[in-house]
Amino acid sequence: MTARVTPMIIDVHCHVVSPDRAAYPLAPIGGTQSDWSSERPTTPEQLRAAMDSAGVAKAAVVQASTAYGHNSSYLADSLKRFPERFTGVFSIDPLDPKAIEQMEHWVSLGMTGMRVFTTGSTMPGQQTWLDDARAYPVWKRAGELKLPVAMQMTADGIPLLLKIVKAFPATDFALDHCARPVINDGAPYAAAQSMWDLAPYKNIYFKITSRTVEHMQAGQATPATFMAKLIDVFGSDRLLWGSNFPAHDDTLPNIVKETLHVLESVSDADRANILSGTAMRLYPTLK
Repeated sequence: MTARVTPMIIDVHCHVVSPDRAAYPLAPIGGTQSDWSSERPTTPEQLRAAMDSAGVAKAAVVQASTAYGHNSSYLADSLKRFPERFTGVFSIDPLDPKAIEQMEHWVSLGMTGMRVFTTGSTMPGQQTWLDDARAYPVWKRAGELKLPVAMQMTADGIPLLLKIVKAFPATDFALDHCARPVINDGAPYAAAQSMWDLAPYKNIYFKITSRTVEHMQAGQATPATFMAKLIDVFGSDRLLWGSNFPAHDDTLPNIVKETLHVLESVSDADRANILSGTAMRLYPTLK
């Protein structure tokens, strides 16, 4: 049997955290630093070495919000180290009166994506401000700047997300961890109906991360049935892969190996989209 050729791999959800807290002070969103960022700080040099070991060509490095909040200075400095391998996804508070100014600042430092944090280990529950009119200028400006907006959220936030997605069709939104749907019920994955209902909105994209990879192998879920439905409903050109390294407690080579395992039933063309094609369309500097 002929071995499948692995396409170029781009990671759209990894992080860097400095071990030097004096140079890069902590300011975690929610007020408490995440365990992973404390236990597994990862420099850009370490991330690049992990990528080399795992066969990952390039990465969209996402602001470590649970370490630095909305101060993306360490991320900006990391991009300067390896501009040929990395782009950056900064974080802001869309309700901050200076949010547009902050967006312009991080873009001027070479970042090509934005992250909005509405839930997570240091801020549990689903925040309810997503559709606040005060943030509308931010969503509009993101579209003008061609900044994909990575949404750290749960499925509970989908009704609010839809309000801004409909209002700003020129702005692309990428849901971290596919918005954390419940899929352990197995096919036809009725518990994730709110996610399937997003199919008509072509400016919504879905990040398949290590969290998603684990969940599609738990309970009654299987990679073959979940991936088949995900691709059938959204198309692989709206799906992209992110490792969640080092937040996910495993080596990057192992994370990639497990990802390729759950994509075994997926066609070559769809795998190419998920592993790099969609990423290059959302983040053209990674081509």
